[in-house]
Amino acid sequence: MKTHQKKNLVMKLAALTSGAVVATAFAVPTARADAVTGGAVAAQESTGTIDYANAIPMPLPQSPVAPVYDSSDIPPVGAPGSVKGATGNGKKSPVFLPAENGAITSDGDISPQEFGTSNHPFTTKRVDTVGAGAANTASLRYPFRATGKLYFKDGARSIVCSASLIKRGIIVTAAHCVANFGKKQFYSGWQYVPARYDALAPYGVWNVNGKWVMTSYFDGTDQCAAGASGVVCKNDIAVLRVTPKTTNPTYPGTATGWYGYGWDGYGFTPNNLALFNQLGYPVALDGGLKMQRTDSQAFVAANMVNNSVWGSLQTGGSSGGPDLVNLGISPVLSGGIQFGAEALENIVVGVTSWGYNNQAIKQQGASPFLSTNILPLVAAACAAPTPALACN
Repeated sequence: MKTHQKKNLVMKLAALTSGAVVATAFAVPTARADAVTGGAVAAQESTGTIDYANAIPMPLPQSPVAPVYDSSDIPPVGAPGSVKGATGNGKKSPVFLPAENGAITSDGDISPQEFGTSNHPFTTKRVDTVGAGAANTASLRYPFRATGKLYFKDGARSIVCSASLIKRGIIVTAAHCVANFGKKQFYSGWQYVPARYDALAPYGVWNVNGKWVMTSYFDGTDQCAAGASGVVCKNDIAVLRVTPKTTNPTYPGTATGWYGYGWDGYGFTPNNLALFNQLGYPVALDGGLKMQRTDSQAFVAANMVNNSVWGSLQTGGSSGGPDLVNLGISPVLSGGIQFGAEALENIVVGVTSWGYNNQAIKQQGASPFLSTNILPLVAAACAAPTPALACN
């Protein structure tokens, strides 16, 4: 049982370096001293043109391991914590991009709640509704517009993942969309397109000038599930820093807003269950050109280095998309009604990491956000000389 949810609510975290917190002009929670690898994007990493039309989805890492739910076998890391997000002003700076060559599928005949051979129920649908004038009215609005597509280069190939903003100018995605596990090799040329809908990039295209992953992922020493090295791991999480523009908005989050993020079991019950809201751009659904939403109960799999597991229809291209708790805008309460525990809205607690090579199973998983990964990653990205505006 997650005893840290029953103990004191004060996080007792080590400082990032030499017992001292890195001084910044913005609020970044103190991080544990786990090593982070990355830094500014070098000139050779930012060269090459993204071929949007022929970008292929980053293959979703495939797990050969079946998850085991155990409500009592999860060692505590620390008390759950969170940082809230912001809504943004909604100012658009539209750009039109070439259509991708992914196959467009029909709506199909899908029941309101599906499940695969895992018997794990879920609902996966477009974020946007249908009807006259309704095309992308939902994905243009917060909280959905803080999610987008992430393009990058792997040699000559253009690859696509999903990603989201957790600060005004800080992106979170999967480490396997940023670096090649255990090869000490970064990919290059990242571009972030928030709330893409068909050919429209309503909030523009944003370059990246910094990238960070956990050192254990970079050098291949990460803790991974038996038989699933490099796939089901503890630290498949990365952050990217956006290159500011000289025009307004300087950073994408000013317009789109950004999510909060939580760690060490935020949003999970004491028996390790949570309701996940997954957002992403899987290429097998609407050709990857429309944002998709999955709602499913997630559980912590103790035999999978405590990865979160949920039911989903999403596929390749969804890698790195946010897995949130409490998605949406909270209502105004009356009559003495109170919110439940850990009710902060729009909190990312993981990013989509892996699935199964047998598509009939219909489950996905994610490395959990911990005080030992997301906090040092954000702290590294927000350390000087990063402009304070990017991280407030």
